[in-house]
Formats: sequence, structure tokens, C-alpha cells
Amino acid sequence: MNHKLDRRKKYTRLVLKNSLITLLKTKLLSKITVKEICEEADVNRSTFYAHYHDQFDLLEKIEQEVIANVEVALNEYDFSKDDEAVEMIEVLLDYVSDNFDLFYTLLIINRDHSFEKRVMDLARKYLIKNWENIEEADALLYEYGGTFVISGSIYVIKQWMTNQMDRSPTEIAKLINSFKLRVEDV
Repeated sequence: MNHKLDRRKKYTRLVLKNSLITLLKTKLLSKITVKEICEEADVNRSTFYAHYHDQFDLLEKIEQEVIANVEVALNEYDFSKDDEAVEMIEVLLDYVSDNFDLFYTLLIINRDHSFEKRVMDLARKYLIKNWENIEEADALLYEYGGTFVISGSIYVIKQWMTNQMDRSPTEIAKLINSFKLRVEDV
């Protein structure tokens, strides 16, 4: 019986998440109501409130889940090694591709940049971890260079998505890694 309940909870949360993503394609989050989410998901409001406080909480949980999944992938690679860096970026791009609708909505359609900031913060954490042994004089370059590389990489991914992923994840991964290498060479 417990297994059924867990499956039902997972299903309900999935339907609510998908409903919010669908609505975000046409409306700002602040203009979306819980009632609209419930109608789209075909669940009642009490079911919604059993899982989330409001539409903002639902979006927060979606973003947290995506960031957690990305972090799991990042932990498997050493970004300081070029071959692993390209492979890691390619795995992330495959994840973006597999979840195109979600990422397109969160990064491009949604005008709230909270998700993009979360991605930047996560990427910065991994860059800093791999640049731990830099000299004090280079710290400023790495801090600002890292921000440049991360934000540029996010915009490359956004452009790739806007172009309907016209290049392979491997091509884009190599391109993004080349940006990192150029900053490290400075």
C-alpha cells in the first residue's frame, strides 16, 4: 500500500510541475494562480496544497530538483582535466536536451532569472573548487574570468536551445571548454 502512495505522490508532483511549466510558457509566474495550475493538472486545490505552499514554492522545488540533478552529474567529473571537462559539459548538455521543454521555459521564456542565477552559482562553485591552488595575484582574474566563462557558457546554451539544438552536445561542449581554456591561459 505504501508503494502505491509513493507512486501517486510522485505522479501528482510530476503533473503539477508539468502544469506550471506549461503555464509559464504563456504567463509570468506572478500572474499564474494555484487554481490555474490545478485546472491544468486536473487535481483539486487541496491536493496542490498538500504538496506546495503556492506557485512560487512549486517553481522553487522544480529549480531545486534540476540543480540537484546537475550537481550529481558534476560530482562525477574533474573539471580541471580537459577530457573530463568536455565529457562533463556534454553530459550536462544531454540532460538539457532530454529536458528541453523544462530548460527552455526556465532559461529563455521565464523572465525571472532565479534559475539562471542558481546555475551560475553552482557552476562557480565547481570552477572555484578546481582553481583552489591559484596564486593570490591571479585570484581576481579567476573570479571575474570565471564569471565571464560561466555567464558566456549559459548564453551559448541558451543560443543553442533557441537554434533548436542545431549542433551536437559534443560540439557545444568543446566550444564551451575552449572558453574555459582561454581564461586559464591568460
